[in-house]
Amino acid sequence: MLAKHNPQLNRHGELIHLLSTEGLSRDILTHILDTATNFVSINDREVKKVPLLRGKSVFNLFFENSTRTRTTFEIAAKRLSADVLNLDISRSSTAKGETLLDTIANLSAMAADLFVVRHSQSGAPYLIAQHVAPHVHVVNAGDGRHGHPTQGLLDMYTIRHYKKDFTNLSVAIVGDVLHSRVARSDIHALTTLGCPDLRVVGPSTLVPENFSAMGARVVHSLDEGIRDADVIIMLRLQNERMSGALLPSSQEYFKKFGLTPERLRLAKPDAIVMHPGPINRGVEIASEVVDGDQSVILPQVTFGIAVRMAVMSIVAGNEA
Repeated sequence: MLAKHNPQLNRHGELIHLLSTEGLSRDILTHILDTATNFVSINDREVKKVPLLRGKSVFNLFFENSTRTRTTFEIAAKRLSADVLNLDISRSSTAKGETLLDTIANLSAMAADLFVVRHSQSGAPYLIAQHVAPHVHVVNAGDGRHGHPTQGLLDMYTIRHYKKDFTNLSVAIVGDVLHSRVARSDIHALTTLGCPDLRVVGPSTLVPENFSAMGARVVHSLDEGIRDADVIIMLRLQNERMSGALLPSSQEYFKKFGLTPERLRLAKPDAIVMHPGPINRGVEIASEVVDGDQSVILPQVTFGIAVRMAVMSIVAGNEA
């Protein structure tokens, strides 16, 4: 029986689309992180550009609102010398009833080389990747609850930068795991990279037991979940994706699951605190922790540009 083909890879096993961290080998994940390392130093140059995507056209298709992700993709593409088009979806043809695939076909006719796609429907980037020409590449910038692979990769880069190795780490992912595509991307990447102690932490309404099937230990107590952790990844409460009363109140949530300086002392003394943003201060995390010495939230954003440069340069450099 033939192995199921991974739509992200060409026949040589090379990355041609980035749709998910799930199904990618340790070698591919490490190659992306290693490539990103080469791009981090570009921040320090007077001219922050390399010619790797010169002559290529990158279309940012954000069917959901995003400032941070879209901006970092735009900066990353421009630093690779690509031509970048940000499509205003609220005024686009899809708002007038055109189908997603018709929109893609029309944009492809404008000589698009790479689509960066954020969509509220899980699987939308996969659908697009199935219907583009062989020379066109797709990068998932977040789809529904499914995944956010470049955020997952920049999280992996941040962890590796500060902790060097994954194979002896305790990592706690805390908060609204149920609605978090970042959490899913992080879990897939961390397990592939060999993290031996992965915990998902939050109330039972937001961290169901079935996450244990992904290789994480489900914990419903913050104190237990972050005790002796090396890395704490805090997640935003995604009220816009919640239906029904999953929480009594944000104040009650902070009382039980908010990361405060006092609670942070339960983790290892050199533990790092991460957050994909945007941050709700006083809801999932105290301002003193956000601005404290153990926070690496702003370096995450800086590393995100290098990681997205790495992803786009790799997929655009491989042929179908």
